[in-house]
Amino acid sequence: MNHDAYGEYYSTNLDAQTARASPVELVLVLTDGLLEELARARGHITGKRYEMKAASLDKCTQIINGLSSSLDFDNGGEVVANLGRLYDYCVARLYRAGMDMDPAIIDEVVGLLTTIRTGWQGVQAKHG
Repeated sequence: MNHDAYGEYYSTNLDAQTARASPVELVLVLTDGLLEELARARGHITGKRYEMKAASLDKCTQIINGLSSSLDFDNGGEVVANLGRLYDYCVARLYRAGMDMDPAIIDEVVGLLTTIRTGWQGVQAKHG
């Protein structure tokens, strides 16, 4: 497989998706990318690829922090505050997964983020 060509295609496709996306669609695109990277991180943990695991978990943390920093804490009320805490919890769990080399923790985070993604899909369906 030509990884350079795939990376170039993926980057171009991502640029096209984000150029025309609404804020909710951007959250969904980022969450999809995060879930893909979590699958890679899990594979690196089970394969004992320590450096790749660290880089992958760092990328996941950066995405989660980006999602968290985009929350409107001033106007979002309790829902946004709870979502912020959930994102913080996911980051802490990813740190623990990396330290313990525990793929089950990755699975826990994937479950939480999949639930969050479903919620964002509901927002998108309701508001277009």
